Amino acid sequence: MVYSEECDFIFRLKGILEFACQLDNPNGVQSQSTISKSFQDLRSKVTSKNIVFTVCNSPVLIWPNTGFQSSVESLTEASACGDILQWIESDDGGSKKSSKKKDKKKSGPTVVNMKLLFEVTEPAGNTAPSLIRVSTQQHCVKMPLPLDCALSVTTDERLETVCTGLVEALNKQLADMEEVVLQYRKGSSFLVPQPFHFQLPEPAGLITVVYPAGVPDSQLQAVREDLHRKFELPCDRPYLRRANAFHFPDAAYKDGYLRNPHIHLNPPNIEDAKLYLVQGVYSYHHYMQDHVDDNGWGCAYRSLQTICSWFQQQGYVETAVPTHTQIQQALVDVGDKEPRFVGSRQWIGSIEVQAVLNQLLGVTSKIMFVSQGSELATKGRELANHFQTEGTPVMIGGGVLAHTILGVVWSENTGQIRFLILDPHYTGGEDLQTITDKGWCKFSK
Repeated sequence: MVYSEECDFIFRLKGILEFACQLDNPNGVQSQSTISKSFQDLRSKVTSKNIVFTVCNSPVLIWPNTGFQSSVESLTEASACGDILQWIESDDGGSKKSSKKKDKKKSGPTVVNMKLLFEVTEPAGNTAPSLIRVSTQQHCVKMPLPLDCALSVTTDERLETVCTGLVEALNKQLADMEEVVLQYRKGSSFLVPQPFHFQLPEPAGLITVVYPAGVPDSQLQAVREDLHRKFELPCDRPYLRRANAFHFPDAAYKDGYLRNPHIHLNPPNIEDAKLYLVQGVYSYHHYMQDHVDDNGWGCAYRSLQTICSWFQQQGYVETAVPTHTQIQQALVDVGDKEPRFVGSRQWIGSIEVQAVLNQLLGVTSKIMFVSQGSELATKGRELANHFQTEGTPVMIGGGVLAHTILGVVWSENTGQIRFLILDPHYTGGEDLQTITDKGWCKFSK
């Protein structure tokens, strides 16, 4: 399952299968084989002719294990997967294919959501059912298995290939779930296995990992270390914590903040220049959010919140993004401010931001001093190196003139530079088009 710049679609299949087994002795030797047999029955079920994929918001039903059958006559095994868009109803009532907006920049692949179903009726057999009476005490174990598979393809990939790949993904995920259940069970007490998708550097791409519900990331370090070795990932940054889970382009964030508005922009065309960008996900924090009227004094607080959100969403910390009051209290706690500072409307600068990052997140930072704004243009090499190696957002300025730098377009030969700026002075709602069209997120000299 690879998701890259060449990926046009992600087919996502979700469904619930009920795991059930009877254990004579939950701690006995045979209990493991009994559990494995129940998982084998589920794997047989997903390879049976009764399995059905239904495409969400459409009349399309697909039987993948019967030589590819579809409820829509024009969709055959030879159809390109892009042909399915004309049957999916979009939010405005049209088809997804006809309602594509002309965005400034393609922000990601189209997600085709599917549900896993099974036919419940089948021809009756000629044999009578057998009843067996069991006199020994048994433990009945039942739990839902939340299956969630993803397959990334290009638009001309055949539908038959997509469906075959999804069936294979279901089988693999059930095998991974079996391994997790066996490893973490205690007698007849089972932990529900939960699948998570992660976007790794190429060539790994989009992978799925199954973790046991209720086990914190701190207790899964050995598992992640094995995966880092398997996929040859560096050990100096998190990739596989739950906070790193891939966010599908069509899914809304529950907290209401916009993520990564810069991905909708096209970089300026500067001869012999390269683009250096923030690595990972951040949320856009700006004036007037969270029912706080900080217009005119809170821009550095908002820039700091954006930086904190990056550390949280990359999995470096589990600390929530601090509020204005928590930021002020942190500065009092380190002795930088007097107690009356808490609840005030006083602005903060780079030194205070550095102190709060260290106090609340345990993150050390560096302040780069420039005597005037024009001097920042000479810092292209330092900023390019920062985004290549560290990848965090950068706050520039302070007081009532703070902004956030998300990247640079810089030419090493000519020194020409453009800054990708996220402006915390925006006071409107979370309207992506307004934010990008009106220059609240833009490339600037």
